[in-house]
Amino acid sequence: MLLFTPGPTPVPEFVRVAMSEPTIHHRTPEFEEIFAKTRILLKDVIGLPEVLMLASSGSGAMEACVTSLCAKKLLSVNSGKFGERFGKIAKAYGIPNVEIKNPWDIPASLEQVMDALKANPDIDAFCIQVCESAGGLRHSYEVLARAVKEHNPEIMVIVDGITALGVEELDVSCVDALIGGSQKAFMLPPGLSLIGLSQKAVEKIQERDVGFYFNLKTELKNQDKNTTAWTAPTTLIIGLYAFLERAKEMGYATIYHQVRARSMACDAAMEGIELKIYPTMPALSMTCVHHTQSDALRKVLKENYGVNIAGGQDDLKGKIFRINHMGMIPVSEISWVVNAVELSLDVLGIRKFNGLANQIFVEQYFKVLK
Repeated sequence: MLLFTPGPTPVPEFVRVAMSEPTIHHRTPEFEEIFAKTRILLKDVIGLPEVLMLASSGSGAMEACVTSLCAKKLLSVNSGKFGERFGKIAKAYGIPNVEIKNPWDIPASLEQVMDALKANPDIDAFCIQVCESAGGLRHSYEVLARAVKEHNPEIMVIVDGITALGVEELDVSCVDALIGGSQKAFMLPPGLSLIGLSQKAVEKIQERDVGFYFNLKTELKNQDKNTTAWTAPTTLIIGLYAFLERAKEMGYATIYHQVRARSMACDAAMEGIELKIYPTMPALSMTCVHHTQSDALRKVLKENYGVNIAGGQDDLKGKIFRINHMGMIPVSEISWVVNAVELSLDVLGIRKFNGLANQIFVEQYFKVLK
């Protein structure tokens, strides 16, 4: 079965081999050495001066960043399930929240953000996704983050990069917290979240000192010494180290270029067989297609061609399907998926198969890649 959901992504054999070694204790010099090396590699890919690894899914890191960096009022962007989640976290902690709510295919605009900031001078944190994976939408987070900082440099900018980190080079010049997750572009099992922090964010965390398990001040103190406040997910961190080492060998510029080529070629292939890309501004991490028979298509893909892709949630349930591009994916596998989508359309009597999708994919892939 080819796993092409936008998280979890498949775990490569070299990562599985690394994680299959006998478990070591997390309070030992051996693990501290691996932890230290992993922190260095993470800082390279994230591009911020401090990084943290937490034993949680990405939602845990989202919660930790909101509670640690927002003291007065939150401004959040809701263009999908994960943007909505920032607002739910604020509500759970009694933090006042101003929410910019858009349809799931529409990114937040500069005007919306600036209007909210002007109307609410007490906002001290801004939350947004790079990629809202519920609908494959790309926000122009870097433009919005810069505008927020120009309006008030003391506002903490919290960016959910869970389905973008490791996919494209991210501009973190105006970002205070960048959140990642193990089960996306890092091709690990779920259970490890990542946070990159600016110096301003570190100072704010030290000042606020909130929470217990998700107390980032406690984690900063410990992780600076190459250990963790609580039990570390040792196997996942060992796997992350193996992945980051391989990524460094390949070069992130090469990985980003390959992801871009796969994503753009897949989008073009879907459009070439008269399917509609859902978001108005697509992210590179996935191809998201709007189709009224999405669930039936996914069923044929899985049963006939051994391909597992994701569907939609809430109002988009049964209306979209999503194909992953995150990670080190062989071009032969995504080519198989593109062919399988066209074949499935034939099985469902929607469109006769003639190989056009894969022809477009191959032509566009190598055009972008060269």
